[in-house]
Amino acid sequence: MRRRNFLVAAGAALLAGCNKFAESGPGAKLLSAAERWHLGAHRFLRDREALAPEFAPGEISPFFRGNGTTDPQSPAYRAHAAQGFAEWRLAVGGLVETPMALSLDNIRRLPQRTQITRHDCVEGWSAIGQWTGPQLSLLLEAAGLRPEAKYILFLCADELNGDRYYESIDLIDAFHPQTIVAHSLNGEPLPIRNGAPLRMRIERQLGYKHAKYLTAIMAVASLDDIGGGEGGYWEDRGYQWYAGI
Repeated sequence: MRRRNFLVAAGAALLAGCNKFAESGPGAKLLSAAERWHLGAHRFLRDREALAPEFAPGEISPFFRGNGTTDPQSPAYRAHAAQGFAEWRLAVGGLVETPMALSLDNIRRLPQRTQITRHDCVEGWSAIGQWTGPQLSLLLEAAGLRPEAKYILFLCADELNGDRYYESIDLIDAFHPQTIVAHSLNGEPLPIRNGAPLRMRIERQLGYKHAKYLTAIMAVASLDDIGGGEGGYWEDRGYQWYAGI
């Protein structure tokens, strides 16, 4: 937990004033090397299946704040919200053998995992919540990944500064047992401020990796031609792609 706190504090420091260093040539090279070391330490010095800490019900935070987009205003999203997301569909596609379009009812009927975990934001705050949803691995196995698939891309309904939010992870995190497609927070349907109707929980990474307002899960061979080519909305703006904690 001390290591998690350090990483969150380091991220907050970057937001508070180190971004000029990150954008400089030497700074970018140093941070890129640090990311490679960080990824290697997680993947080769630790158990790839190691679980993030889980907590008791009595430790759940009294309020789980929203962050970034908290109420998408696109006409399509507002129409879905007005209907209680009854017509919402989650696409699973890309490099798969059997593309799917899943309703919320389909997703709730799958085997479910419930986990109480701590969400750590790069801005420096954290909260503990109980999340419920199917493991991402179930969806990927049902769709059947093709051999050339190397990454899983998450597409979202929200926009920041005029650009659509997106995120990505590799197959190791995609098949981690705590990586779930969450439809419930603290035993209730996800609030809009927290990403309704679906969001990702990728418990061994910082909060910006947990894509909200999820519309599609796509298997891809490369991230180079997606968005700015760095693997996510914030990564295109200088954040690390691998944000493990």
